[in-house]
Amino acid sequence: MKRKHGHALLALAAAITATALAAPARTAMPAAPAYVVYDTGTLGGTFAFGAGVSSLGWVTGASTNAAGALHATLSIPGSVIDLGSLGGADGNSAVEWPVKNNHGVVVGISQGPAADPLGESFSCADFIPTDGDTCLPFLWQNGALSQLPLLGGNNGFATEVNDAGVAVGWAETDVHDKTCVSPQVLQFLALEWGPGPDQKRVLPPFGSDSTSAATAINDAGEVVGISGDCDVAVGAFSARHALLWVNGRPINLPTLGGQGWNTPMAISNSGIIVGFSDTPGDVVNGVLTANFQAALWTPAGIVNLHTLPGDATAQATGVNDFGQIVGTSFAADGSSRVFLWQAGAMYDLNTLVQPNAPLYLLATGDINDQGAITGLGCVVEQGSCGNEVHTFVAIPAPAGGDTAASAKDRALLTRPLLPASLRERLTAHHRLGRLPSERVAAQ
Repeated sequence: MKRKHGHALLALAAAITATALAAPARTAMPAAPAYVVYDTGTLGGTFAFGAGVSSLGWVTGASTNAAGALHATLSIPGSVIDLGSLGGADGNSAVEWPVKNNHGVVVGISQGPAADPLGESFSCADFIPTDGDTCLPFLWQNGALSQLPLLGGNNGFATEVNDAGVAVGWAETDVHDKTCVSPQVLQFLALEWGPGPDQKRVLPPFGSDSTSAATAINDAGEVVGISGDCDVAVGAFSARHALLWVNGRPINLPTLGGQGWNTPMAISNSGIIVGFSDTPGDVVNGVLTANFQAALWTPAGIVNLHTLPGDATAQATGVNDFGQIVGTSFAADGSSRVFLWQAGAMYDLNTLVQPNAPLYLLATGDINDQGAITGLGCVVEQGSCGNEVHTFVAIPAPAGGDTAASAKDRALLTRPLLPASLRERLTAHHRLGRLPSERVAAQ
């Protein structure tokens, strides 16, 4: 069944949001949800994260192994499967966007087997170590890892695959783009792969923009992503516009008023779109400084979900068909925590989990239709985060259980300190790219 502009249940989300914003102060808030957190383990290393969780409870992401390489993973209850790398056993790979495919098909990015001939770092370098090698989009199916085709350039990035087997992402062309900022040289365009093995379709930029990138697709084939300048191929001015593609046609989505970092991250099967968007004042004298807020797109426009109290910026990263949204909220110093948004209320997920939870939850991930949430959390040592970071899965707790009763106590939880080494590593995982460095518009 087709939906006008792909927004069937966005009206419901908008109504929920409007009700929450317009409710009088005396209206009682719904009871806070409760969750039980589990540590899913690693491939033998000290760093792992969950990026997507399907309706079957399968978690996709990445983990370091005992040798220190970062490999894409598929976790099923009781097992973490190493998906390998296109760059060999020592190469790095990861699933960086929510993958909800329920047929065991996974897409992601991998370090390639050869050096980039133009010396580019491309998009992957801000997510996984590439050591100067190319960055390649991969598809994993039936235990085999294969490269998805490119567009004439040297690099590509795959983000999501739907249940019909259509994957999305972006890939370089052979065009030298004058809006690129060194070391990036080549133009890149949003791309669909499949469902056939040799099928691909370019999703064009908006208006006069030179580049585009697709970040998510739902089972109806609706795609969201970004459009803008080539820049450094990671966010910033390459996300001047937030887009929805319907039947391959780009539709410009509204923003919160900023000139960069306007990025839809996920689209549910019911057409709900979430992500983040800069607000006015992000560009001063041509210099872009990110100030994004978590965002929800509705038929009436864009809704600013803001941040958790006291924080400066936020990203929504996952959404389910019931309008539950998860994301990451950042303090001014770069430390982070996980939020859950539902029925107009935003919660720190750390205040909703069991006492003595095995991890402090730092970043999302995704949420499935059963309400299961994934992301990453740190092992707390004497009030501070240590250097151990693992994938978490948070499962809704039974109604009336001990976890719900303990939520009041966890509301007093002190935010742990992050060591500098961990904060630097999380910067890449948070999809902030080169956020610490202010971006200057290409001339």
